Amino acid sequence: MEFVVLVDELDQPKGTMEKLEAHKQGLLHRAFSIFIFNSKKELLLQKRASQKYHCGGLWTNTCCSHQRPNESTMEAANRRLQEEMGMTCELESTFSFVYKAAFDNGLTEHEFDHVLIGHTDASPDINKEEVDSFKYMGIEDIQKDLEINSHLYTPWFKIAMEKLTLTH
Repeated sequence: MEFVVLVDELDQPKGTMEKLEAHKQGLLHRAFSIFIFNSKKELLLQKRASQKYHCGGLWTNTCCSHQRPNESTMEAANRRLQEEMGMTCELESTFSFVYKAAFDNGLTEHEFDHVLIGHTDASPDINKEEVDSFKYMGIEDIQKDLEINSHLYTPWFKIAMEKLTLTH
């Protein structure tokens, strides 16, 4: 059983809860999103595995997940990047945001999302239980595709992309 860290709007811990239960109740919890760029300044996108508990088959940032109790954001990010994408690189914390998105299956993501950025030309070795496929895209191409095909992307990715392009 996996647990998430419940937080308030200032990211102060308020306890822990089993991950699926936190999503059923729509409680605010800590999360992170990783954006990996190659030397061509293209973003590594992943298509979430179709069997994921929500947003299966949608495109999103390189990697995303939740910090475990007593695990720092950086520790969680490095762990999960290896587990999902089979790669490592130096990561830098950039910004964070809070969002809430309800899904058709009754689950709600309500996250305090920490965004990290890394740079590498290493090739991913994806975990097929987590990721269906991957591709590299330039920021302008992603922005154009988001305008046309917004429904093909995860809600947190759309928010993070908007903030990322404003800060970088």
